[in-house]
Amino acid sequence: MSDGEHEEKPSEALARTGGVLRRLTEARLLLALVVIVVTVFALLGHLALLPAMLLLAAIALATAFAYPETREQPIRLSLRAPPSVWPETGVKHMADALPEPCIILDRRGVVRYANHLAEAAFPIRPGDPLTFRLRSPDFVRAFERVAAGGSPERIEFLERVPTERWFQASFSLMEPHDEVRRAGFVVLIISDLTERRRSEKIRVDFVANASHELRTPLASLSGFIETLQGPARDDARARERFLAIMHDQATRMSRLIDDLLSLSRIEMKAHMRPESPVDLTAIIRGVVDALEPQARDLSVVIETQFPAGPLMVAGDRDELIQVFQNLVENACKYGRSGGRVLVEAKASEDGRLACVAVRDFGPGISPEHLPRLTERFYRADHEATGAQRGTGLGLAIVKHILNRHKARLNIESRPGDGAVFTIEFPTLASPIDPPQKLAIS
Repeated sequence: MSDGEHEEKPSEALARTGGVLRRLTEARLLLALVVIVVTVFALLGHLALLPAMLLLAAIALATAFAYPETREQPIRLSLRAPPSVWPETGVKHMADALPEPCIILDRRGVVRYANHLAEAAFPIRPGDPLTFRLRSPDFVRAFERVAAGGSPERIEFLERVPTERWFQASFSLMEPHDEVRRAGFVVLIISDLTERRRSEKIRVDFVANASHELRTPLASLSGFIETLQGPARDDARARERFLAIMHDQATRMSRLIDDLLSLSRIEMKAHMRPESPVDLTAIIRGVVDALEPQARDLSVVIETQFPAGPLMVAGDRDELIQVFQNLVENACKYGRSGGRVLVEAKASEDGRLACVAVRDFGPGISPEHLPRLTERFYRADHEATGAQRGTGLGLAIVKHILNRHKARLNIESRPGDGAVFTIEFPTLASPIDPPQKLAIS
């Protein structure tokens, strides 16, 4: 036997025979039609029976060998894994090693690969157009210029949902140095500028507002010091009175600085929702117990209505203590003429919300003040109540903390009928809703 020939193995012969039978089976519709036609002609006498049977056998054999064997090919195609959106190259490893979100795009703007940081920050998958997730006009135009062959670009853009966040996007076109990148791809690296922008805003607010707020107590302190060093040097009664005023002014400055630092810390992490489970009932009980001495000094009784079980929410315990301390203390100071403050906590009927209401029975708040109560350094006119002048930051701090907790604040007040501050928290069992706006009535 020559090198180019080989003896057919029994398994190969069996496979070949099986292939013929399989093709006969696949051609059964054609064979059935031929059998019917030949049988009809034979019965009508147009064909002799034996020649008809021979003709039928010949047609069957011809069909078996001529019918293409294609049954397996479509199945193999259907079971084949889809091609990778980005071949296994060093580009993936480079993107995964970056400490910031990185997205690889083709020239059409379709995502070809995204590292885990990008998928976490911007829910986007390979194969999706980038504009499904990021639609800033400046962002899109910068990409188009780079994809068309332009030089690398860097822009800043703002995302308002779910919270306001600033980002910097850096686009760069990958040069066609190898087969993988021959079509041209764009590398997008995104940096989070939110904390930097918030820091800048805090500095601006401090210069614009805090300096003005500090100027008055500082001027008072300076004037009293000069008086004590001069005309009132030997006046004991004036010295005692001036020192008491100076102490009050210094205390006010200390509270103002503490509130500014607290507001700064809250704003720095405003985009990070707390995840620790806390019991609102226990927090409010602790706040009420701590404020009881102050309430007695103001001749105010704090009444409470709490559920039998805990009210569990996702929150920051220290920040929530600050929220309820501000609200209950304000109710005692500005509603002291009513003689009592009611603090009520309960779950909504469907169990999705935990509701806390702080109500005073004082003179109430004028309608023109309600829309601006949570603005920084804004103070309503409380001279009629005899309450101590605050820093104007307490309710602003409350608003920022509640925004971080995805909670809703409602303020209801009518002159002569007191005021009610109601907070609605999503419970741990409820889905996270988008941030709610302040509701005032």
